[in-house]
Amino acid sequence: MEKLDTVIVGAGFSGLYMLHRLRQLGVSAKVYEAGRSVGGTWFWNRYPGARVDIESQEYSYSFSPELDAEWKWTERYAAQPELLAYLNHVADRFDLRRDIQLETRVAAARYDEAARRWTVTTDRGESVSARHVVMATGCLSIPKEDAEIAGSDTFKGPSWHTGRWPEEGVDFTGKTVGVIGTGSSAIQSIPQIAAQARHVTVFQRTPNFSTPAHNGPVDPAVVADWAANRERYRKEARDTGFGVRSIGASETPTFSVSAEERQKEFDARWAYGGFALLGAYSDLVGDLNANATAAEYVRGKIREIVKDPVIAEKLAPKTYPIGAKRICVDTGYYATFNRDNVSLVDLTEEPIERITPAGIKTSKQEYPVDAIVYAIGFDAMTGALDKIDIAGKGGAKLKDAWAAGPKTYLGLMVAGFPNLFLVTGPGSPSVLCNMAVAIEQHVEWISDCIGWMADHQAGSIEATEAAQDDWVAHVNEVAQATIFPHANSWYLGANVPGKPRVFMPYIGGFPVYRDKCNEVAAKGYEGCVVAA
Repeated sequence: MEKLDTVIVGAGFSGLYMLHRLRQLGVSAKVYEAGRSVGGTWFWNRYPGARVDIESQEYSYSFSPELDAEWKWTERYAAQPELLAYLNHVADRFDLRRDIQLETRVAAARYDEAARRWTVTTDRGESVSARHVVMATGCLSIPKEDAEIAGSDTFKGPSWHTGRWPEEGVDFTGKTVGVIGTGSSAIQSIPQIAAQARHVTVFQRTPNFSTPAHNGPVDPAVVADWAANRERYRKEARDTGFGVRSIGASETPTFSVSAEERQKEFDARWAYGGFALLGAYSDLVGDLNANATAAEYVRGKIREIVKDPVIAEKLAPKTYPIGAKRICVDTGYYATFNRDNVSLVDLTEEPIERITPAGIKTSKQEYPVDAIVYAIGFDAMTGALDKIDIAGKGGAKLKDAWAAGPKTYLGLMVAGFPNLFLVTGPGSPSVLCNMAVAIEQHVEWISDCIGWMADHQAGSIEATEAAQDDWVAHVNEVAQATIFPHANSWYLGANVPGKPRVFMPYIGGFPVYRDKCNEVAAKGYEGCVVAA
C-alpha cells in the first residue's frame, strides 16, 4: 500500500492551495478529485449564467503576487468558464497536476489508532495510507436529489440539475421549460434560459432577495488601482467581517441617520451592486428593525422593476430578514418576469404534488413542459462528508457523531478523529465569508499545524470534546444574536428533509475567527490532545 504524509480530498480552490502549501513544507501529498478536471464547484456548476457573486479580483488567491499580476480578469464578476480557466492556470503554474488523481472519488477513510494513520479507499478500489487527511470537499458540492420530488423518475423529457450541468451545454430553443427553485443558480440561469426557450414556468417556494451585479468588462481604472494598492486592499478584505472589501462596511447605525439619508445610501449601494447593500449600516445583520429598512428597500425595487403588481408581490420576500439567506447577485432576474414567455407559480398557494410523464403537477393543475431544470440547491457544508464512510477512533463513524448536527473545533477538527482536518467546515465562517479568504486562512492554519507536528515529532493531534463543545456553544450563541436564525436556510440545513436544524457557519466575523485560530496555534494548539 502506498504511504503518504497527507491525502487531500478535492481539487477546487481548497485542494489546490493545500497541495501547494504542503509541497513547500516538503510534505508528500496526493489529491483525489471526483471530477474530470480540477476546479471543484467551478467544474461542476456550469449552468447558464453561472458566475461568482464577489468581484473577481477579490475572489482569487492572494498568496502569490506574481499570480495576481499575470492573471487578467475580463469581467467584474467572473463567469464559470473564466473561473475554471483560472484554476487550471493555477494547477499548471504551480505544477500541481502530477499529484492530482482525477475522476476518483474517495469512498472511505478509516483511522488506525495503533499506527496513527488513515487508510483511504477510493471508488476504484485503491487504498493508500496517510498520516493526515484533509477534507477539501467544498461547502456546496453535493446537489440535492431530484428524487425528493415524487415522480421525478417518470418524466419523459430531459431534465437537469444546475449542480450537474452537461459540459456540452443545453439548447432550450423552442422548448417549454419548468424551473423548480429560485435560489442563486435559478436566479442566474432563468434570464439565460428565458432568452432561448419558447416558455419558462418558474416554480417558486420561497422568494429570494437579489441585488444587481451591474456586471461588465473589467474597468481598467479598477485594475490599475488594485495593482497599485494590492497589499493594502487584500489586508482590508481580511479585516472585514465577511472578508469582502467591496461591501464597504459602515460603522454607522441605521437609525442614527434620517430616512432620507438612508434612502440615498441604499440608492448608492444599489447602483454599485453586489453585496454592498448589506454594508450600508453597522447593525443590518444584528438588529431586526434595522434590517427591515434594507429589506423594504429591496422590496420597493422589485415593485419598481416588475410590471405586474401581483407577480412583484410574489417575488418580494416577506418571511425572513434580508441577508439571513445568502443574498443573490443577478443580471436582469426581476426584469425577466416582464417577458411574455415567463410565468411564475407560487408553491405556497399550489404545492408540487408530483412530476408526471408530461410535466409538473401542483395541487391546482398540471403544467406540461418539454424539459425540467432542478435548481433545488445542495446538501450544504456536511453533504460531501456524509457521502464518505469516515471512521475515527474505535471505529466511530463521523456520520453518527454528527447525527444531531455537526460538531467541530473551529470548523477545522473533530473530536475522536485525529489528524483529520476540514477546510471551511461547519463552525467556521466559510459560506458567510469570501470563500477565497476563508479557504486561504484554513489551508495556512492546517499546513502550519502539520508542519508543527513534524517539527515536534507528534504522531497525532485531535480536538478535545470539551474544546469542541465550547466552540459549538459559542457558534450558536453568536448566531442567536443575529438575524440569521430567522430564516429556514441551508445555513441551518433546512432545505434537506430530515437534516438536523443547526446553524452551521460562524457569524462572529472573519477577523475575530482568524485571531482565535491564531491564538489556539500560538498556545501549542490549545484545546487539542497532541500525542507522540
